[in-house]
Amino acid sequence: YFKKNLPNSNIFIGMNGISGLSSDEVYDLNLTQKPLNLLLQSPGAMFGSCRQKLPELTEKDFYNNLFEKFDKKSIGYFFYNGGNDSADTCLKVHLAAKMLGYELSAIAIPKTVDNDLVITDNCPGFGSVAKYIATSCKEASLDLKSMCKTSTKVFVFEVMGRNSGWIAASSELANDKKVNYVHKILLPEIKFDQ
Repeated sequence: YFKKNLPNSNIFIGMNGISGLSSDEVYDLNLTQKPLNLLLQSPGAMFGSCRQKLPELTEKDFYNNLFEKFDKKSIGYFFYNGGNDSADTCLKVHLAAKMLGYELSAIAIPKTVDNDLVITDNCPGFGSVAKYIATSCKEASLDLKSMCKTSTKVFVFEVMGRNSGWIAASSELANDKKVNYVHKILLPEIKFDQ
């Protein structure tokens, strides 16, 4: 069905994730003047991100259009990092490739600070956010203590994790044997009774 017409050694990055790939807005890293090893110290967000769910596989026009773009650049490997929605995107790209007879290896890379990926023990990114939250909670608690006699007595610290409380739970790391800096942790898994 598709022909590969470019060498397979090129590296392309979709601007803002899959939305850039589908609109043919891509960075061709072979054209950069900077050394590629800078990517090792660069945040993935520098290329942008999106929250775009791909349509169902029955939307053949969308996938034909997407794979025509893949074919023009001879893309044979598709790496997609992120959370559950990103894993779903990668799965749909994989299934569409099979459906269209396009030779493609689609690889989902777990990476989300929420630490909520299905069938994944620990997501890259969670450790650093857990440390950040614990440190921030301890600092906020100390600030609150310094002014609670004449000012604010309660501080609410909201974190990410609409369905998973790993980040909220990590605020417990601020506490030690002598002092509780964090007094109440609300988790989305446990219904809150006001």
